[in-house]
Amino acid sequence: MSYGRGMKMSPMLQVADVSASSRWFQDALGLVSGHGGDEYEMLFAGEPYVTPLLVQLHRWNAAEHGFVGSADAVVGNGVSLWFEVPGREQFDGRWRAAQAMGAEVLAAPAWNPQAHHHEFTLRDTNGYVVVVNTPFEMNADD
Repeated sequence: MSYGRGMKMSPMLQVADVSASSRWFQDALGLVSGHGGDEYEMLFAGEPYVTPLLVQLHRWNAAEHGFVGSADAVVGNGVSLWFEVPGREQFDGRWRAAQAMGAEVLAAPAWNPQAHHHEFTLRDTNGYVVVVNTPFEMNADD
């Protein structure tokens, strides 16, 4: 999906273990590996290079991109990654997957009346906050 003036966003997270982080995002969110490896990963919404690239993972000490932060600092403070699923069925499926894998839960599924959607919040293996939400709705359908 393109955004303003043709831009796209594909966040890159600096992580200690690319393979373990990739597995977490695949298991918790159903993302699909498009690269794989110990230094760098590309995770897609579905079929790699056909569906949107949603997140990149990069090993901390691989510094070919210049300054990307410090592994010694608190990771992810002030940043949260939001993943909107197509509907309630997918939302419930992602919640079941997160529970089955023992993901750290920061907030259980709930209706957010300010945002007009259902959401739940996890913490990934590196400390990043990950939110899963349904599309905008006018009323809760609990």
